[in-house]
Amino acid sequence: SPQVQPFLPQWLAQPKRVQKRIKDNLCPIRDVPGIHPRLLKKLQMNGIESFFPVQAEVIPAILQSASNGYLMGQGGYRPKDICVSAPTGSGKTLSFVIPIVQVLLDRVVCHVRALVVLPTKELAQQVSKVFNIYTDGTGLKVVLITGQKSFAKEQEMLVRKKVTGYCSLADIVVATPGRLTDHINQTPGFSLTQLRFLIVDEADRMIDDMHQNCLNQIVKAAFQVENYSGSNMLFQRTKPGPITAASSCSPQIPLQKLLFSATLTQDPEKLQQLDLFQPRLFTSVYSEKNRDGTEAEEDTNNKYTLPEGLSQCYVPCDLNSKPLLLLYFMLKMKFTRVLCFTNSREASHRLFLLVQAFGGVTVAEFSSRLPPNERQRTMKEFEQGKIQLLISTDATARGIDVKGVNYVINYDAPQFIRTYIHRVGRTARAGEAGVAFSLVLRIQERRFLRMLRDAGIQDIKKHPVKGNSLKPLVQQYEGALCKLEKTVK
Repeated sequence: SPQVQPFLPQWLAQPKRVQKRIKDNLCPIRDVPGIHPRLLKKLQMNGIESFFPVQAEVIPAILQSASNGYLMGQGGYRPKDICVSAPTGSGKTLSFVIPIVQVLLDRVVCHVRALVVLPTKELAQQVSKVFNIYTDGTGLKVVLITGQKSFAKEQEMLVRKKVTGYCSLADIVVATPGRLTDHINQTPGFSLTQLRFLIVDEADRMIDDMHQNCLNQIVKAAFQVENYSGSNMLFQRTKPGPITAASSCSPQIPLQKLLFSATLTQDPEKLQQLDLFQPRLFTSVYSEKNRDGTEAEEDTNNKYTLPEGLSQCYVPCDLNSKPLLLLYFMLKMKFTRVLCFTNSREASHRLFLLVQAFGGVTVAEFSSRLPPNERQRTMKEFEQGKIQLLISTDATARGIDVKGVNYVINYDAPQFIRTYIHRVGRTARAGEAGVAFSLVLRIQERRFLRMLRDAGIQDIKKHPVKGNSLKPLVQQYEGALCKLEKTVK
């Protein structure tokens, strides 16, 4: 039977296309219209001479939507919400940091005007770091709230109590959902009524998980009535509706949502929950055209884009040979800078202990078992090349920008295509090359390949490793297992 085509709203069906090939489509920063000279200088000081395609498209779009100052959309209209779907490592963070810092440069009074919500502490730290670079010397204040400091300490960073009432100490807040919700509900004076930008990064995960409630609370807080003395009633926001003579005489700060993800759902119902306003979608997920303008056949159902420089292989194996394969890649094939994924914290920990007991490989684990400062140290040592193998869970590594990952190894084959995309996207970032190896049990092989095929991923090569290659490792491996059993007991 013919497949039923889902009905897509026009903005999803006809998005703005963004070039996929990063290296061939770099755009010198001076060629992107409307960027403040001060920020151009900052970019250059940070070694950025050109923008990636996503940045070159999205930065002007956000700037334009605030071209009349942030109180108004263009021509007095409410600015459209923006969704960006682009591969891992294609520069999404800078696409919102630059325009938001620029729009807020002229602000006089400090209020929370931009709020970025991210699913993990690591990602939040990474994003606040980038904001700090570009707000440095501007007087704009960036506050990170992820629960790494005590609640009281975070409260002190967000608001100060004065005789006249509370005043905000943050222009830009970068937060994880749980902690943010706590502050909305429990921190006196923490107000989102002046919020102009709500950025949801890794948006698909934020919609999927229990975070939907967090997003609802943010919007509710943004439209809350404040019990101020008269003067501020001027900026009282009403829930958006048709523009009337009455509604247009009092200026309202529009709330604009910016959603970013490598795997932004195409599911209109899910996006519906976000209550987007006339959204525009920028995406590099689309089929390539042939020379004569027709669609290239194998690409018509490409739902996800992978980085250009990524090579993908899979190794059919059985359960017992998985640890040996990993050791073989590290010791015999001399892989370096390997990020290795398992499906659980326990599996990660066990594999780490096993490789450690075997010896000969500098290895570390990266999971939510470990305190944040330890995770940061591990990350740094990995980036410096002191650690050759980093064993991680999905939650911890999602969206994280790790410098110089040469190989991603899926020690446990991922169960979902999104997990696969995010894992392998830790390598081949910013136009570099990288290789992804998946260890696939023979009983999983058909399902694994079908999952990739359904997502339009065709170019994965079978890479069998002969049993003889693993033989030399067996004796030492069995020794390591014994050692491990003792320590575990």
